[in-house]
Amino acid sequence: MNRRLSIAPMMDWTDRHCRAFHRALTAETLLYTEMVTAPAVVHGDRDRLLGFDAVEHPVALQLGGSDPVQLAEAARIGEAFGYDEINLNVGCPSDRVQSGRFGACLMREPGLVADCMAAIREAVSVPATVKCRIGVDDQDPQVSLFATVDACAAVGIEVFIVHARMAWLKGLSPKENRDVPPLDYGLVRRLKRERPHLSVTLNGGVASLDEAEAHLDDSDGVRLDGVMLGRAAYHEPAILGQADRRLFGAATPDVDAYQAIDRYRPYMAARLAEGVHLPAMTRHMLGLMHGRPGARAFRRILTVESIGPGAGLEVVDRAVDAVREAEARHELRGEAA
Repeated sequence: MNRRLSIAPMMDWTDRHCRAFHRALTAETLLYTEMVTAPAVVHGDRDRLLGFDAVEHPVALQLGGSDPVQLAEAARIGEAFGYDEINLNVGCPSDRVQSGRFGACLMREPGLVADCMAAIREAVSVPATVKCRIGVDDQDPQVSLFATVDACAAVGIEVFIVHARMAWLKGLSPKENRDVPPLDYGLVRRLKRERPHLSVTLNGGVASLDEAEAHLDDSDGVRLDGVMLGRAAYHEPAILGQADRRLFGAATPDVDAYQAIDRYRPYMAARLAEGVHLPAMTRHMLGLMHGRPGARAFRRILTVESIGPGAGLEVVDRAVDAVREAEARHELRGEAA
């Protein structure tokens, strides 16, 4: 699996509709589910929690938990659903996660993380991977990151996605934990330099494909295996239309915003026929026209008109027309000048 670019698992954001939309922009980028807890997978509504469309491949399931037996069962279920990778969350700093003894607080228990990963690896034939922070609270990240990675590597885990920030579990909200602790990209590069046999993907604060390419540059002798985009891919998804060419070397042309919507339409039509409400799908598109004339009207139409009874793809068409008309007016003004 080529990991040069992936999109981060983001709670309440990267649901199945979001992933189908992102796939309309990039064929190669590895997509992740939002975190699903192992108990929910084992005991809950599996079709609702894990169901996805075949168009989403390659797609990884991210699990949360700290019970090796339960995680192994959830991983088996995930593999049976067709996921291409099972990933363990060792990075989420939310209070809800801490109370359940999983997420970032597991950085304090590398042995337990390794036990969990050993159980997952034994349960499935697809890759078992870890997404972690560089440490939590008063830990020394130069110790905590290597302790977690080495413990997992010792049980056969080879792929690590590292959010290059500490998680401050006391005193910062989950939102603040995405911005306040300083980034330490150098430590992630050091991990790859000193553990070259492992696959290391860098996550955290990457805001553009230019930055992603810079991180993948090996002029310092370190060749990272991948970069993971988070909010940038969500708030300005159009950048993903260049990803296959720029990061994967694909010979296919870039996908523009209009083409992405055309590609997403069959998926939206199928879900509407199943009773899914339009806003559940269009909310992921709001940033698609970012920076273009008519972007505000595009967002307004999708936000306001999609919630009406029986709203269908005609709302999307009106939003697209608003952008086309605004761009035409902009071009006319430019010619007149």
